[in-house]
Amino acid sequence: MVWASFSSAQNDSIPIPVDKTSVLTERIIDGELSKKYTGEEFNYEIKTGESSNLLARFIRWVLNGLGETFGLDISPQTLLILEYIIYALMGILVIYLLVRVFINEKFTAIFSKKAKSIVDVDLSEHHIEAIDLDALMNAALKQKDYRLAVRYQFLRILKLLSQKHIIEWHFDKTNVDYTKEIKEVRLQTAFQKASYLYENIWYGEQPIDEQAYAKTTSRFDTLNLLIPKYDG
Repeated sequence: MVWASFSSAQNDSIPIPVDKTSVLTERIIDGELSKKYTGEEFNYEIKTGESSNLLARFIRWVLNGLGETFGLDISPQTLLILEYIIYALMGILVIYLLVRVFINEKFTAIFSKKAKSIVDVDLSEHHIEAIDLDALMNAALKQKDYRLAVRYQFLRILKLLSQKHIIEWHFDKTNVDYTKEIKEVRLQTAFQKASYLYENIWYGEQPIDEQAYAKTTSRFDTLNLLIPKYDG
């Protein structure tokens, strides 16, 4: 009875057909395959499209444009490195600007020359006696640039000393040189005090207001009145 059931089960099974005509061949991967699928569109480590920020896409666009212009093949890894370098430089620039602002320097002065190099007269090109220092000083006062006005006040003193032949002016001489040329003791002492005040304000870049300028110019006026009494 058991044998009959087993035999019946065998007869009910469906035989699996075997295709003896098919031939199984081994496929060989092309060695150049890796070169065919290179480029940014096949690099899934770099974020593109909406997942990449606008700045990053702009940087890559610029770098790709430069690469195409100069015939350079810039790999995605190189693009990523250059992008990080640009971020670092931008960060340094931001830190630099913040530091300059925090030390109370005007923002516009960061990108422009200082007033003395824009408005200031070039003494190496003109003799001091040929320069209209009064006009320059009045222009500086109208702009409320009191530091520059102090400079012109002091140059007026040098001009007068040169005209009186008390000193021999030259653009590369120092105030110490002029002090040694002044023979009269009282005038020499007054000039030393005025030059010390001038150097602290001008070369020390000390900002002064209108009230401080009034005190400074009174010292120069006293010296200007003293100079005509002496001839070299």
